[in-house]
Amino acid sequence: MRETSMGEGADTAPWKRVVPEQGVLPVDLLLTGRTYVARLDGRQMCDTDAVFRQFYDELRLPDYFGWDWDALFDCLRDLEWLAADQYVVIVEAADEALPGDAVGRRQLFGALLRAGRRWYSVKRPEGIGLSRLLVVMSCDPGAVPDVREQVRSCWAEVVSS
Repeated sequence: MRETSMGEGADTAPWKRVVPEQGVLPVDLLLTGRTYVARLDGRQMCDTDAVFRQFYDELRLPDYFGWDWDALFDCLRDLEWLAADQYVVIVEAADEALPGDAVGRRQLFGALLRAGRRWYSVKRPEGIGLSRLLVVMSCDPGAVPDVREQVRSCWAEVVSS
């Protein structure tokens, strides 16, 4: 399943995907240069501390990580400690992340979207504007429309800020 609407004012962005579990990923976007893949589990993200722990462990965040949403965004927009040409963050069971905490889930999605937007705006020397950060949110097929809507809503906030 591949989303085709790519513009900044569109419903989605080229550096993020919401796919059903076992869905098709755009492998052609994943296999260029040195790629660091972080696979996180939304089922284990029962509260914000668990979210931060997953990112800390999977992205090998530096010891100065501040364990809050701003610190997560700051680290996601940097990633200099990982030797890679591009980064892929896969959140499996994204629909199960932060159950009962709609505000926290918006902050999580917002941090990922803001970081993706920042990485997408980085131009390569050849003038190609490919993203160096790809965010994939995998979820139960029945939850895909709801997660896409949550992401679209967060995207509208990111674009307007």
